[in-house]
Amino acid sequence: MESIPAADQPMPGPPEDRIEALETRIAFQDQAMDDISATVTDLWKQIAALTRKVEQLTDQLKVVQASGGTDQPEPPPPHY
Repeated sequence: MESIPAADQPMPGPPEDRIEALETRIAFQDQAMDDISATVTDLWKQIAALTRKVEQLTDQLKVVQASGGTDQPEPPPPHY
């Protein structure tokens, strides 16, 4: 496979070669955009799930605190 010139370098050669290089570059960019889009979608799903979990844990903490949880620190474990 031929190397593709960087975007800031002029593309030498006949127009057909230049068009092929541009088409190849566009194909790689399209694939990269699809990959990034899928990654962003997955990350938003993870963020939503983590947000729900934080809300659940916050609610559980409020219940524990309201039920008379002690403000005293826990004693150290027996092996301490």
